[in-house]
Amino acid sequence: MTSDRRNFLKQSSAFAVSAGLIGASSSALAASSRARNGKDDEIRVALVGCGGRGSGAAWQAMSTEGKVRLVAVADAFPDRLAGTLEYLQKGKPDQVDVPEERRFTGFDAYQKAIDCDVDLVILATPPGFRPIHFEYAVQKGKHVFMEKPVAVDGPGIRKVLAAAEVAKQKNLKVGVGLQRHHSAKYNEVIRRIREGQIGDLRLLRCYWNSSGVWVRPRQQGQTEMEYQMRNWYYFNWLCGDHITEQHIHNLDVCNWLVEDFPAQAQGQGGRLVRNGLEHGEIFDHHMVEFTYASGLKMLSQCRHMPGAWSHVNEHAHGTEGTANIGGGKIERIGEKKAWRYRDEDPDHYQVEHNELFAAIRADLPYNEAEYGAKSTLTSILGRMATYSGQVVTWEQALNSELALVPDRYTWDGTPPTTPDENGRYPIPMPGSMPAF
Repeated sequence: MTSDRRNFLKQSSAFAVSAGLIGASSSALAASSRARNGKDDEIRVALVGCGGRGSGAAWQAMSTEGKVRLVAVADAFPDRLAGTLEYLQKGKPDQVDVPEERRFTGFDAYQKAIDCDVDLVILATPPGFRPIHFEYAVQKGKHVFMEKPVAVDGPGIRKVLAAAEVAKQKNLKVGVGLQRHHSAKYNEVIRRIREGQIGDLRLLRCYWNSSGVWVRPRQQGQTEMEYQMRNWYYFNWLCGDHITEQHIHNLDVCNWLVEDFPAQAQGQGGRLVRNGLEHGEIFDHHMVEFTYASGLKMLSQCRHMPGAWSHVNEHAHGTEGTANIGGGKIERIGEKKAWRYRDEDPDHYQVEHNELFAAIRADLPYNEAEYGAKSTLTSILGRMATYSGQVVTWEQALNSELALVPDRYTWDGTPPTTPDENGRYPIPMPGSMPAF
């Protein structure tokens, strides 16, 4: 890590103090949250964000060892809240206790849910909201599980890093949904690579190439804010483009393997196939060359193109062989035999919750927020490079003042990007826009 990066982390901690996130009342809140987190105590959970990942995370939280009860739910939309609550009540009726007075909707619903008598908060809204939601949960002394990515821009990353420092000082446990870290297969492959089974690393490759995701048609009477919220995947202030929302997983594995984060990135991208009005402002493909301080290169591809080659995986090339990391395989050069992972690999989504809840009950150190923020920043760095067509450094991405936020969080507020008279959104043009 460079001295600039170390200095920034010190500054983020100082910012947390000056912003009033740390104080005597906050310590009392943290202590009250831990009061019933023993082995036999019930952990009370609030869910913020009722999409597919939110319902899945709540299910997994209630499937951990020990008493767990869902007692508060929040979402921007009443129909999303109702659907998720029905699903969870049907599957785990004895663990869901969410009366009408603890069901909250709207932009401020997260505050109301977090303010309830809960120990842990699941944050699973579109990632653009993650920094303010995480900051508020930490301020209120709650343990947190938050989905990846944890932000969509540099200012959001700095907010998460500052809150992560506060969480450590309050002894709060924080999990981040980079579930490959909790895979037995991934851990074993990475261990073997680090032990030198493919020799010295020479190149990393990673991919999230798929056909794309859902589109929700514009409905009569919708405000622009509601339309974008319903179609959050296609707007950068909400999702950060699919290089951030999806491809973060693969970029993260490469960072994890080398125990570092890229020093700079350059790349290219655009829209060729998914180029309709309904596809908002994001690219349908990105190709990025990341460079670590050691000089090691990571080549990254992600695309949304139906009918094209689909591949979601990570690969490492060394002087003595190659590793298919996601596939659990090592191919060696010469006489050494190839190796393949053949043991059990329990559901990573469940294991990450098992380990977080076990840490809460045993009061063990557990905070993935800083690491999650830096892997998120890796994806933001890649997007900044493809959007601008420039070489962008880690420090430039981290310290960028380009904030992707609306003028206000209300249904009649103005999102950061709006359509022209033909319904088309402005698309980033490499070479003609600033990187940061």
